[in-house]
Amino acid sequence: MRTKGIGLQGLGVKGNNGYKVGSEDAPTKKRDACYTKVKSRYKKWPSAYASGALVKCRKVGAANWGNKSK
Repeated sequence: MRTKGIGLQGLGVKGNNGYKVGSEDAPTKKRDACYTKVKSRYKKWPSAYASGALVKCRKVGAANWGNKSK
């Protein structure tokens, strides 16, 4: 009988490139301003709409993205 719990991936044994979870040696992902702006706007992440918005934001710049032009 199997019990529900954390699998091997949650322990950092497999699928985590050999790094332990929470270790300082693990590489961190850099987040830019567009990532935070787009992620806060879209409820479902990741999605095709959010990915497209992220590309558009990086194209025009985070300061200009989301401002309506007249």
